[in-house]
Amino acid sequence: MKTIIVVGNGMVGYKFCEKFVSKSSSDEYKLIVFGEEPRPAYDRVHLSEYFENQDANALELAPTSWYKENNIELITGQRVTDIKKENKEIHTASGKSYTYDYLILATGSVPFVPPVSGVEKEGVFVYRTIEDLGEMMAYASQIKAIKPNGKAAILGGGLLGLEAGKAVLDMGLEAHVVEFAPKLMPRQLDTRSSNVLQLKLEDMGIQVHLSKATNKILGDKVIEGMEFGEDDRLDVDMLIISAGIRPRDELGKTCGLEMGTRGGIIVDNRMRTSAKDIFAIGEVALYNQMIYGLVAPGYEMADVAVNQILGNQEVIMPADIDMSTKLKLMGVDVASFGVPYMPAEKGLSIIFENKTKYLYKRINVSHDGKTLLGGILVGDAADYNILHQMYLNGIALPDNAEELIVGARGEGGSAFGSAMDLPDTAQICSCESVSKENICSSLLDGKSNSLKDVINCTKATTGCGGCKPMVVELVNETLKSMGKEVKDVICEHFEYTRQELYGIIKVKGITSYDEALDKCGHGDGCEVCKPALASIFATIYNHTANKEDVIQDSNDRFLANIQRNGSYSVVPRIPGGEITPDKLIVLGDVAKQYGLYTKITGGQRIDLFGAELNDLPAIWKKLIDAGFESGHAYGKSLRTVKSCVGSTWCRFGMDESVSFAIALEERYKGIRSPHKLKGGVSGCIRECAEARGKDFGVIAVEGGWNLYVCGNGGATPKHAQLLAEQIDNETVIKYLDRFLMYYIRTAAPLMRTAAWLEKLEGGMEQLKKIVIEDSLNIAEELETDMQGLVEKYECEWKQAVENEEIGRRFKHFVNTDERDDNLVFVPMREQKMPEPWTN
Repeated sequence: MKTIIVVGNGMVGYKFCEKFVSKSSSDEYKLIVFGEEPRPAYDRVHLSEYFENQDANALELAPTSWYKENNIELITGQRVTDIKKENKEIHTASGKSYTYDYLILATGSVPFVPPVSGVEKEGVFVYRTIEDLGEMMAYASQIKAIKPNGKAAILGGGLLGLEAGKAVLDMGLEAHVVEFAPKLMPRQLDTRSSNVLQLKLEDMGIQVHLSKATNKILGDKVIEGMEFGEDDRLDVDMLIISAGIRPRDELGKTCGLEMGTRGGIIVDNRMRTSAKDIFAIGEVALYNQMIYGLVAPGYEMADVAVNQILGNQEVIMPADIDMSTKLKLMGVDVASFGVPYMPAEKGLSIIFENKTKYLYKRINVSHDGKTLLGGILVGDAADYNILHQMYLNGIALPDNAEELIVGARGEGGSAFGSAMDLPDTAQICSCESVSKENICSSLLDGKSNSLKDVINCTKATTGCGGCKPMVVELVNETLKSMGKEVKDVICEHFEYTRQELYGIIKVKGITSYDEALDKCGHGDGCEVCKPALASIFATIYNHTANKEDVIQDSNDRFLANIQRNGSYSVVPRIPGGEITPDKLIVLGDVAKQYGLYTKITGGQRIDLFGAELNDLPAIWKKLIDAGFESGHAYGKSLRTVKSCVGSTWCRFGMDESVSFAIALEERYKGIRSPHKLKGGVSGCIRECAEARGKDFGVIAVEGGWNLYVCGNGGATPKHAQLLAEQIDNETVIKYLDRFLMYYIRTAAPLMRTAAWLEKLEGGMEQLKKIVIEDSLNIAEELETDMQGLVEKYECEWKQAVENEEIGRRFKHFVNTDERDDNLVFVPMREQKMPEPWTN
């Protein structure tokens, strides 16, 4: 029996063990694993989750029992101090020695601590291990006990630094990120994408300081601040250093292995060091003169080393390592792939940027427009997996390459198509080297019957998790092709569809997000399920966005749309577009007093732009006193019911469209839904209100109204379809109550009515049976539910004005009434606009 010793029990060391166990017989080899930390290997990629649950076991890659079951001797809390390669022997700090046939060095890296004066002071930490996190949390508690407004800085604005920024927020301290470079994530992002990310982080409460060279840590024995220059300092109570890594290569140096000039143990494409029986993998290994700090290359190195030991000499590391990565930093999607940015002589770039939504998308293409060379995604990385696969597999670009990043914007779907269109050889999970064929075959061969089975069988998604959307799509489409039912759950925290969750919440009387997690979910939730459940609570109980503001989308949280310079727009409701002269005067007075830009919207309302956060409650109060209320321009709810002037004024009008539009808007105002809703009422078939381009629209005809549903504008416009003909006002409302409540109950999150109808089995004919013929025997229930929502309506602006606790939300700074002095406006046609971007 040959002995393999693995020094290092981090993610890569564990992966070596896992792959070795799966490929070898336990009676041929004996594995001994040494780890310095007191616990088995755990997931450092998701280390920040420890702040949420403080459960170290939840991060474990495998329990201690797994090592025993696979005849692996795990020795934790023990440091290997020396290697005698001539004798094939290692020595430990406790004085013991062990012999090996093969030695695997998976010692990883250590945080780089810059040589700054004062880094030894109390209150300075590194961000690396669970023990580090525990010490930080204890120290943060001490700070908060004596200083409620305590501050902490993170030295380093890279991947780990921004994760540490989230940790600081989770600990309840004011967060400051200090970066030497002039941009965040300098290795992955270009300047413009870094600016967008910075705006989002600052909106979340993290202050960013760029181009800062720290030359001194201030304080006596305890940190009091950071000094950047003679008159440039930042007062902080705690410092977390995350300024990069250095390979943990001291064992290689002391035993005479060939080393890189700047550190790292040199390896060949078989992961062998200069000693043929010693392999190095992960962040300690210098391959192609580079240290790779991502988990996927480390896992691939582990696989190569396993195959080499087992005699599979043809398995080697590729010459080029894919450094593409997708992650979620503090709930913000950030991804880069291929060559993220390049000079114009090497390729051309297509860029989409929307700072109001904190979105940035860039793809780099060859000069002939046929090949994807790389890209960057910030704020929305839904298309990352497809784009990454196009890059990896050299898939030809469509004629209109810009559609890859803007074609499906706001409407779902992908400009490329389905993941099923990829070649079988496409590597879907780079962490575990899992191909499309591996995933689909495990289902087709009967080895797996669900997503969970596929994950257990292939290990796909178990690394960084970035490939999960594509794996889910492949599993679902393969199961559908096999004639099996596929369940589209909300997210990993709630294993139900929105429709199922709606029913559970209603039956069990669940009224809060935390209660829902406790009774029918698990984990701590995410940015997908929080607004989805907020929508469900609103559609069952008519909870306003003020009820649980922390689970709302940004615009709902502030009851206003955030604009591109950080100001807000105010849109009061004007039912049917009808407004009195007195109310017009009030709007003008408010706009004058607060210096707001005014514009007539496409939905017959007046939008007031440029309001500062601090002024919102005062603006709302003036509007409420004049008889206005929230227009819900920020919510997934009814926006407007547009109307023409109808028979009141128009010689062609066949019915009083304005009055009916007002009645419909007053009825359905404030009712939350899976997606925003728009309505229209036209007084004749000339269709001046564009009713057939709305989620619901009524058109006056001889003998009553024709009712149309499930239309929309946007990037993929759809005409509404005829639901009922020549019906009176009362019947229109009855059918609309049924239609809207059925849509609200059964649609997926963020699904428009047009897309919902397309997915409804039986389409419009089935909808007619449900709404008009009551084929499901639920019409009375739907009408009752809608009436209940109508009767519970409350204006969210009025709540914010009258409730002091809610009002505290509308301050730019938490602990002061100071205003945001970064807002800059410039003149435009006798009004104003945000200062144009200069980058």
